[in-house]
Amino acid sequence: MDESLRAAAHAGNVSELYTLIQRDGNVLRRFDEEEFIETPLHVAAAKGCIGFAMEIVSLKPTFARKLNKQGLSPIHLAVQKGHTEMAVRLLEIDSNLARVRGKNALRKKECYRETVNRKDEDGNTALHLAARNDQLEMVKLLLNCKADRQAQNLDGSTPLKLAEHHNSSESTTVLRGFSIPLVSNFSDRVDKQIIKYVRKASSLIFHDMENISEQDRNALLVILGLLLTATYQTSLSPPGGVWQGDSSSKRIGQRESPGSIGTAVMDEYYFLLFYSLTYVVSIVTYFLTLALLKPFPHGFRTALQVLLAFLAMCFDQSISYIAPTFQIAIILRVFSTITFVFSTDIP
Repeated sequence: MDESLRAAAHAGNVSELYTLIQRDGNVLRRFDEEEFIETPLHVAAAKGCIGFAMEIVSLKPTFARKLNKQGLSPIHLAVQKGHTEMAVRLLEIDSNLARVRGKNALRKKECYRETVNRKDEDGNTALHLAARNDQLEMVKLLLNCKADRQAQNLDGSTPLKLAEHHNSSESTTVLRGFSIPLVSNFSDRVDKQIIKYVRKASSLIFHDMENISEQDRNALLVILGLLLTATYQTSLSPPGGVWQGDSSSKRIGQRESPGSIGTAVMDEYYFLLFYSLTYVVSIVTYFLTLALLKPFPHGFRTALQVLLAFLAMCFDQSISYIAPTFQIAIILRVFSTITFVFSTDIP
């Protein structure tokens, strides 16, 4: 990078930036030629020069997604250096910047909790600032990224208190849904423990998946396709079949009396055990398939993801329909929902 441009970014000098552009109209274009490079936006983000950073983003939006040679984007640097407001401003421009993947240490979602809860010199987190300014969509995004709802700034104010003090009505409404400390803290502790074990398992399964050869990837996709077919088949043909209109027999492992027509013949306990395991196989297979589709063209991959999502919905609906009792159907629906939600943490 030109030293004059670096100095301007370091000092946040917007006037000097335009002076350099007048001297050389291609001064910013050169950064597009390299995949991993430090841009003026990286420098400004690391120094917390918001005005300069916003000017660069308006001139070259692509810089916001550029990774430097350490594998970090501008928003990663802003968070790393504790420039919370800088990170919030970048997210306001493009909320998807939170999903830009950096080096391995920043890919893990356990970093979200740490990064979004960094505090500025006043003790405010990004959630404090978003709540104070009544930025509803940002508040929702930060909450989804595990922002601490009970964090206090140097004045002892939580994001909810700031929202109420500044009459941020919409943010207040959202935050009040999470304003009971005991319930919130208990929920967070449970959430941390469950996510901890899910991520541990998923890291073992997905380790080095990006390094799989094309031949091995294709072979795995065939195997996963067979697994999806087999699990879906169990929803169409449950072991033992389903009750017919004239069914009255009693067999081992089956219910003592005929159930509703079309529901599984299996005993309730065996049904719950069998399909709980089937759900696990189906959902893990589903996300393994999505992970293996990453190298495919974006449009093609998106179409397959939609089709797989529809297949998963049909599978879930079919199981609910053949469940012996309404209660078991609800239990399996809750189980599948929880498994699906935590499976989205799979890298």
